Amino acid sequence: MSHLLLVHHGDAVGPDVDPMRPLSSVGRAATERLAAAAAQRGVKPDAIWHSGKLRARQTAELFWRACNPFASCSAERGLQPDDPPRWIRDQLAGETRSILIAGHMPYLPRLLASLLGDRDESAATDFPEHGCVALESDGETWTELWRLN
Repeated sequence: MSHLLLVHHGDAVGPDVDPMRPLSSVGRAATERLAAAAAQRGVKPDAIWHSGKLRARQTAELFWRACNPFASCSAERGLQPDDPPRWIRDQLAGETRSILIAGHMPYLPRLLASLLGDRDESAATDFPEHGCVALESDGETWTELWRLN
């Protein structure tokens, strides 16, 4: 049984404030609360992947501290906001570790729809802004377990 947590990065400052778009103070605090809530639900990823953008990396690091500081935490190809989800979906197909992905809109809803086999369109369109969706796979099919925002 594989587990996956898809996390939309926390609220970031606008590009007019800082072109690198770090988490805002509100976004950092909300992400810390979200990470703590995920940890309380038993989230303990073996690996944490993020897009490499500052706001996604900061979000990933907050989850890393709260959920499993022994996990690997790295920027991965294929997680940019407009990337097609197929590449990561295929990466996850052979994955036995528990993975957390910190990423962006509109990528995360598209990845979720792709993992669910497009059988639940509302699950993808209602992806929680600055929230997360937990999934598990039996090796064939992904199923949504819960979501937090």
